[in-house]
Amino acid sequence: MPESLSKTTEKATARTEAPRVAVASLVGTTIEYYDFAVYGTASALVLGPAFFPSGNPAVSSLAAFLTFAAAFLSRPLGVVLFGTIGDRLGRRQALVSSLLLMGVATVGVGLLPTYETAGLLAPVLLVTLRLLQGLSMGGEWGGAVLLAAEHAPPGRRALYASVPQAGPSLGFLLSSAVILPTLHIAGRDGFTDWAWRVPFLLSTALVLIGLWVRTTVSESPVFRDAAHRTAQVGVPAPESRFPLATLLKRYPGRLLLGTGAAIGGSAVYYLTIVYSLSYGPKELGIPQNTMLTAASIGAAAGIAITLPVARLSDRIGRRPVMLTGAVGCVLWAVPMYASLSSRDAWLITGAYTVGLMLLALMFSPVAAFLPELFPARLRYSGASAAFILANTLGGGFAPLVATWLNSRWDSPLVLGFYTGGLCLLSLLCLLALPETRDQEFDT
Repeated sequence: MPESLSKTTEKATARTEAPRVAVASLVGTTIEYYDFAVYGTASALVLGPAFFPSGNPAVSSLAAFLTFAAAFLSRPLGVVLFGTIGDRLGRRQALVSSLLLMGVATVGVGLLPTYETAGLLAPVLLVTLRLLQGLSMGGEWGGAVLLAAEHAPPGRRALYASVPQAGPSLGFLLSSAVILPTLHIAGRDGFTDWAWRVPFLLSTALVLIGLWVRTTVSESPVFRDAAHRTAQVGVPAPESRFPLATLLKRYPGRLLLGTGAAIGGSAVYYLTIVYSLSYGPKELGIPQNTMLTAASIGAAAGIAITLPVARLSDRIGRRPVMLTGAVGCVLWAVPMYASLSSRDAWLITGAYTVGLMLLALMFSPVAAFLPELFPARLRYSGASAAFILANTLGGGFAPLVATWLNSRWDSPLVLGFYTGGLCLLSLLCLLALPETRDQEFDT
């Protein structure tokens, strides 16, 4: 069979299994974000006093959120590690490795002794496992969306790449579906004492399922073609040996602008899904179930429009859809967090639902937009670096910045101004970047 015909057949086969690859990417990403969301929710509820006891509840919460932020600090290292694996050895191998690492770290948190039992060793071990979680997350997002996008048929790249984009919200919903019944059955005292471990330990079964799913899908046809061309030349291209170094040398502007384009969405997600779950009950007296329910309904609404939004970006372009979402988030950020002052469950739920649907306008197309900014042999490192830096700067430190802001100005309005400012930055970066919908993906 002629080589050109063989490659055409391989690509056709890959595209026929594109739906299965997209679902496999979604399953793994959901599990990874479940693990991450479980820790975020547990930080808001119990981990502060359990691992960082203090006479001041605010200090304990701040310490727990510092540990939450620690995982974001190790994410760039995950980009280096898994980006190199993904660009040199293959997308699938990097994804299987990242999921396995996340599972080991999450189950480890569920087995840790508390400060009362182990003293200073307990928070040291907790921080270590959080760093491993962050390392794993550094390789997860880029590989998941890339594997789906590179299998996608023509004209549907954003649609398939957006499937794993539902993973963060699904992971949060799954964590809530475990935590809420556990809270109800064990009670607040029982949850604080021992039952907080249950969601972490359940990760074992989820990770085993995810590993099985990910090992059954094929490697990206785009990566195989790039690797084949390298093999024909006989000498690895510099970008295949040191992808991140080449990325920083050749595409620093796109990397910075891509990071800025995603930073506002990261802030909206983490302040809504993580920080407000602690802020609402502790500072405003809003029932915990109200906050969890509002965030869950909003997340479900965002998931519901993720695929239609992606399909729209395949038709009219990435930038128009993302710009609409950025403008909406700039305008809605203050009203959304102002709703917390009402302490009204219906008003908060409605405000969060609108906010997380506007977030979907930015978050869904970015799965195709960021990879399209970079060539094939730098794509894993480039897309991962941009997204993870945005998550670290806009999301990982958001609870810390929000805690500090509310210590200075005791009003939920400051959350809105802070979030709106970061969304404005995303808007400006999007205006500076080109449309990528028609970008050739095989190079």
